[in-house]
Amino acid sequence: MSIERVLWEQDATGLAELVHKGDVSPQELVDAAIARAEATRPDINAIATPLYDAARTRAKTIDRKLPLAGVPFALKDLGIGIKGVPIHGGSRIPAFTADFNSVMVERYLAAGLIPITTSTSPEHGLRLMTESARFGITRNPWNTGHTTGGSSGGSAALVAAGVVPAAHASDGGGSIRVPSACSGLVGLKTSRGRVPLTPLVSESWYGMVVDHAVSRSVRDTALLLDLTHGADPLSPYAARAPKGSFATAAARDPGKLSLAVYRKSPLGLPIAAETLEALDTAVALAREGGHTVEEIDLPYIGRDFMADFCRTVASAVAGMMRAEALRVGRPVAGEVERATRVLGRLGEMLSAGEVYDAVQRLNATARRMIEETAHFDAVLMPIIAHPPLACGSMDPKGADEFIENLLDKLHLTGLLRIKSIFGQLMDKSLWFTPWPAIHNVSGQPSIALPVHVTANGLPLGIQAAGRPGDEETLLSLAAQMEKLSGWLKRRAPLKTPA
Repeated sequence: MSIERVLWEQDATGLAELVHKGDVSPQELVDAAIARAEATRPDINAIATPLYDAARTRAKTIDRKLPLAGVPFALKDLGIGIKGVPIHGGSRIPAFTADFNSVMVERYLAAGLIPITTSTSPEHGLRLMTESARFGITRNPWNTGHTTGGSSGGSAALVAAGVVPAAHASDGGGSIRVPSACSGLVGLKTSRGRVPLTPLVSESWYGMVVDHAVSRSVRDTALLLDLTHGADPLSPYAARAPKGSFATAAARDPGKLSLAVYRKSPLGLPIAAETLEALDTAVALAREGGHTVEEIDLPYIGRDFMADFCRTVASAVAGMMRAEALRVGRPVAGEVERATRVLGRLGEMLSAGEVYDAVQRLNATARRMIEETAHFDAVLMPIIAHPPLACGSMDPKGADEFIENLLDKLHLTGLLRIKSIFGQLMDKSLWFTPWPAIHNVSGQPSIALPVHVTANGLPLGIQAAGRPGDEETLLSLAAQMEKLSGWLKRRAPLKTPA
């Protein structure tokens, strides 16, 4: 069997076991991953900056006793410090090159992972499809006419295409779970404070952004979390300590759980029949596993909640643009995409008091939801309202142009006067993915489960959200559903290795 075929068939844990036994070498795995990356690069366009030379050098000297020794990996081109590597954030603004590694990167390296590339993202992670003026369109290995989701779409495409078995990802409003749902992968949005973002930032988007990974298997997701979790001295939050290892949790039977299912769109917008079919598939698997499932409603998670989320993101984008202007020594409004510029302008129009008020309303609603669902072990709900979209079909140009022209004409300054604009912004940008932001606000863990494939052969995952700090139950449930469904054997049809 060729090494490229081994790379295609095994998850990260399996590859590391082969290295530990001496059946394959880190050099062979890295060379196979690079060959696969180049073979699929024209089809999926998921590579931001190749790290091939550094990867080959690292493979020669890696300690083969490390937990994930020699396993090829990808790091997202956003919100991370990689010493000597340019990070573009999917933008035409000049790249940022750190002289340090983020704590998380150091932990990846200490585990034995070998980064072979950085992966594409939309500009500053602001779209849930990975398309940017800087890098172009990243495509889905299941069908290259469709999106791989965003903003960790480059990482998801590389994993789904068999370039790497797992890849770094981040999530501020669904950016781990949406690509997983579109690409047939497992994607855990961790609890707030579980994995540090330091020292690049202490927190991002008012604590809503978390980092972890996308992977093929639940056991990889669990092992990667074991190897990277834990607060850093600069971390403003610390998630509840696990009772044991996450890998142990993923390996054990979950017992009989009490689950809920939430089906409504927080925006009151249409949901495709196939999305509801995917949710029904998850419910059926849960019942097959012996769990009870109860239908619930969350009436307070509605348009006002989502509008407040958009306000906080807009203010964060305004702050980001100020920071980037300071870094490069000039205004950057002319160098960013219109969608980014519009969000930044809206953020500048919000007063500090208005943003603070929005954050407090979000927190109050999140507390209510956590309290009212605390007797459930997990809540099942959709991630994407429709099957993976055709590339380019969520182009925000029309909405952005309308809003920008309106801003030019009216010079709006007050919360009440721009309320209707946020409503239009939500309907144009979140109609595809209205659910994931709920748990970025609440800080709860939520895992994407690749339970369904549509009649057209496209993945369509759903999510299970858990209690704050309780990734262990989610991983145990996910591993059981993985076993019952057989999804681990699924592979995208793109250029299957011999």
